[in-house]
Order: sequence, then C-alpha cells, then structure tokens
Amino acid sequence: MEEVFLPVIVCGMLFIGMPWLIFHYVTKWKQAPKITDEDEKLLDDLHLLARRLEERLQTVERIVAADNPEFRPQRPSSDDGFDFDRRS
Repeated sequence: MEEVFLPVIVCGMLFIGMPWLIFHYVTKWKQAPKITDEDEKLLDDLHLLARRLEERLQTVERIVAADNPEFRPQRPSSDDGFDFDRRS
C-alpha cells in the first residue's frame, strides 16, 4: 500500500500542487496595486521640495559658518551609500 501511496502523493504535489502555488502567486502579483500617475507626480513634487529644503539648509550653514569660523555642519557619513545628488 505504501509502495503505491507515496509516489501518488509525490506526483500530485509535483504536477498539481506546485503549478497551483506558482499560478496563485503570479495572479496575486498581477493584481497588486500599481503606482498611479497622480502618485508619481506627488513623488516628483516631494523630491523637488526636498531639494529646495536641502539648498536652504546649505545656505543657512554657509551663513552660520561665515559668522562663526568654528562651526562645522553635521553631515551624514558617505559610508552608508546615500548620495544627496543622485535622483532615482
């Protein structure tokens, strides 16, 4: 009985279970919400705002550095891989 039962289970899992699992997640992936044009525009606006704020911060730091020669602006280390000038 076990000699027949085990191969039937293995074949069922291989030819029915695996394709069902793969197709199930492929359809879930295709039904996932996509980024809309409105969301993309909002992200661009936020990126431009962040750029403007960064420029303002640099201006304030230059003014403070001109008034106080001991001032050193606190910048994140470049070791973390983040680049302020890169737009993705």
